[in-house]
Amino acid sequence: MYEYRNPYILDFRNIQYYGDVHKIIKETFDFPDYYGENWSAFWDCLTDMVDDPIHIQILGMNNFQKKFPEGCAKMLEILERLRHWHNDRYIKDISIKIIS
Repeated sequence: MYEYRNPYILDFRNIQYYGDVHKIIKETFDFPDYYGENWSAFWDCLTDMVDDPIHIQILGMNNFQKKFPEGCAKMLEILERLRHWHNDRYIKDISIKIIS
């Protein structure tokens, strides 16, 4: 559970179904089997990880946004909220890079 990687690479270039989104997230972040594959569970698992720096690269953002705009917006909202969590305590330890 939570195998540290630098960076974590979310690759959405080949997603076809909405279920693929959370499978990619679960595999990328090495979330536990009980990961609920929803945005609340995503937040809960991410906040469990913040003791280590989290550097995230996102591939295929255009594909994700085109196919599932609401899900894409929600994921980005959660990642941005994580950067500012606990009054910006982790802002220097969390980076998000979108690679086209």
